Amino acid sequence: MERNRIKVGYAEEHWNTAFTRIIKYSVEMYDEGLKEHKIVSAPDLDILQNKVDLQIEKWNEKWGKVELKQRSLEEKEASIEEAARRTEEAVEAISAIHNLLLHTLAVDDTINWDVLKRSDEYCEKKPSKPSPPNKREYPQEPKKEEPSFTLLEKILKPKREQKIKEYENRYATALANWKEYISDIDNYNLLLDQEHEEETQKWKEKVKEWEIKKEAFEREQETFNKKIEEMKKSYFNQNEASIIEYCEMVLENSKYPETFPKNYELEYNPENKILVIEYQLPSINCFPTLKELKYIASKKELKEVHLSESQIQKMFDESMYKITLRTLHELFEADKAEAIDAISFNGWVEAINKATGKEENNCILTIQVKKEEFRDIDLANVDPRICFKNLKGIASSKLSALSPVKPILQISKTDKRFVESYDVTNQLDESTNLAAMDWGDFEHLIRELFEKEFQINGGEVKVTQASRDGGVDAIAFDPDPIRGGKIVIQAKRYTNTVGLSAVRDLYGTVVNEGATKGILVSTADYGPDAYEFAKGKPLTLLNGSNLLHLLEKHGHHARIDLREAKRILAGK
Repeated sequence: MERNRIKVGYAEEHWNTAFTRIIKYSVEMYDEGLKEHKIVSAPDLDILQNKVDLQIEKWNEKWGKVELKQRSLEEKEASIEEAARRTEEAVEAISAIHNLLLHTLAVDDTINWDVLKRSDEYCEKKPSKPSPPNKREYPQEPKKEEPSFTLLEKILKPKREQKIKEYENRYATALANWKEYISDIDNYNLLLDQEHEEETQKWKEKVKEWEIKKEAFEREQETFNKKIEEMKKSYFNQNEASIIEYCEMVLENSKYPETFPKNYELEYNPENKILVIEYQLPSINCFPTLKELKYIASKKELKEVHLSESQIQKMFDESMYKITLRTLHELFEADKAEAIDAISFNGWVEAINKATGKEENNCILTIQVKKEEFRDIDLANVDPRICFKNLKGIASSKLSALSPVKPILQISKTDKRFVESYDVTNQLDESTNLAAMDWGDFEHLIRELFEKEFQINGGEVKVTQASRDGGVDAIAFDPDPIRGGKIVIQAKRYTNTVGLSAVRDLYGTVVNEGATKGILVSTADYGPDAYEFAKGKPLTLLNGSNLLHLLEKHGHHARIDLREAKRILAGK
């Protein structure tokens, strides 16, 4: 019930014609919600009050029905509105899938180097200079007044001299008071000057601090922008790592539905100018299925209408071809350095195999296209599937079946630095001090350990030629397209704490190698600056304790005694 909805007036008395007695009492009532008016009367005030209460009860009951009807109407309108809104969202989601290929044609996929640069102004406002003090001003110096004499004072000299003295005393007093006031003003203004001087000094320090921060910001911005220019220059010089980084930026800028994964691995061959892409395509679960949301008035409920399974499968198949052609288009269009002559695209889908119930990651389509051939295609008017087949792409007739195909060209895992490996763990026992091992044996031990770690997922680890220069000691290849990739491993058979430089070198190696991660393994521990540097970077630091735990995990035992190792190594 609305507050103060019902208004009840004051009881009025109704007398007989002779005004000797009260015949009845009446009161006027009004329900603002129902817009109803009523006058209630009774011969007695108690009876009148009872009638008023009964009328209020009737109106409240009636108002309750009105409110119930109103709520029902509002709920219906809200449901209809919700159905319309969600239907519109569903239509937009499906439309976005249908327009996957057309969407990219309206976009310039070239990387805008100027947009990558930082041009923002330093946000912290420069400290305001203190306002000058509001000093007190000097009052006007009192003037000496000349007395005017009466006739009597002119005649009588004593009277005249007395008046002159009174004027002189009055002036002397005013002058002394004025000088004292001037002194107070001087002291007050001096205090203001001192305070202003202190504030000005603080302001100068703040300005100096602000200028230092601003200069640091501008230097950092300038350094960042120089790196962008260097990246641009390196790209146009067709540096292998820069081309891969540029292509990754192009793919990262490509806007897809939020449910779609954005995982890919790239490799560029500068000799034949072929870019190889291992691309993680969205599974069928990533696609929208809601077609419409209806409001069923008879049941007062919302009912979802979904696409049929055949419609979803058709949408999935078409989208796989569209994503493939779209990726080729984006990379070819953005290739302003003319570094790419052809692209080899392998599309992978991770999903549950309904026959085995296990998760599998299968390559369901593969294609290799030359830029010259692809440029002649008008993507706005093609049938994606026919276009794919015409370009000699390989895929099963029904992509939603996730039937695997063999990639035309895959990312190479060969490296001239790789050397033949040998096993070391079979030589270990509880007396073996890892910190005193031969360098080569230690590196092969690390390779063997990580090979056992990665082989569960089909990975492999290779040892590189011994360099002793802080380079790559081993490289792991994890086939998982999401969590895996190329992993750089460095082994440090150290007897002293590993410093920041070793971790920084590892990070530089990860960047130079185009790896997804770096792992540093040491028999010793790391300093706090090393751990701090590794935060937020794709780096993993394993100390001696971690190494022993990893050995035990795979059924091997050894020990680490740094003091003993120092003595042994010093004697060699």
